[in-house]
Amino acid sequence: MLEPALYVVATPIGNLEDMTPRAVETLRSVALIAAEDTRHTARLLGHFNIDTRLISVHEHNERQRIDTIVHQLASGASVALVSDAGTPLISDPGYVVVKEILQAGYRVVPVPGCVAFVAALSAAGLPTDRFVFEGFLSSKSGARQQQLKSLAQESRTLVFYESPHRILASLQDMAMVFGADRTVAIARELTKTYETIKSAPLSELIVWMQADSNQQRGEFVVLVQGAPKASGDEVNPQALSILDILCTELPVSQAAALAAKITGIKKKQLYQLALERQSANE
Repeated sequence: MLEPALYVVATPIGNLEDMTPRAVETLRSVALIAAEDTRHTARLLGHFNIDTRLISVHEHNERQRIDTIVHQLASGASVALVSDAGTPLISDPGYVVVKEILQAGYRVVPVPGCVAFVAALSAAGLPTDRFVFEGFLSSKSGARQQQLKSLAQESRTLVFYESPHRILASLQDMAMVFGADRTVAIARELTKTYETIKSAPLSELIVWMQADSNQQRGEFVVLVQGAPKASGDEVNPQALSILDILCTELPVSQAAALAAKITGIKKKQLYQLALERQSANE
């Protein structure tokens, strides 16, 4: 018997063989399964001969379903939360439910399994020691470009989810903002029949995708190599000259701040560079 708790259960992202035995047993044992799409989850339950009662919990009704879930927990029953695929809450509904259940004093128990972006990271060939998960970009090009510009100097691997009808436009916006030479990997239809993982400079990746419309279908994880860390050699001579002149008249911190405003280079980079140049001249 499971103790009264909300069990956050990961489900397969494609291949049903990725369903863990613990996930199957949990879904069989709970009194109620809160599913993002009951029709989708019903097919999964049918495959594993699970007949637990289902209710829908999606982005439009999360708050309304909390009372139902709390009532189950208060009566001594347990509830499972699932999304259509992968781990709930990861670019999927569930955050509101989990937060409210914890505040109500009940346990929330993870039943781990598939996460699409983790699977993609493991096979993309890009650095995985430090990465940033950004979820879905904006559906509008202008807003999307602004989001990408805010990440242009990020040195960690960038991870996004993208839909088939926006994948090409998103890659084109990335080429515009990050540069056509930036290496990007796409992971398409992970664990499914037509799984594709391809890494290339953005210019090549866009041409490859345009040449084969089949590669624009399915669900995507997009992984972008981080920006190279700036070094003193990458600061142009004019910026160095401005920094040197300011440093003769102002404290290093003020000189770096003013040079950053003039050149558009980050203050932190200019500050460190000024210290290095002063040390070298001593």
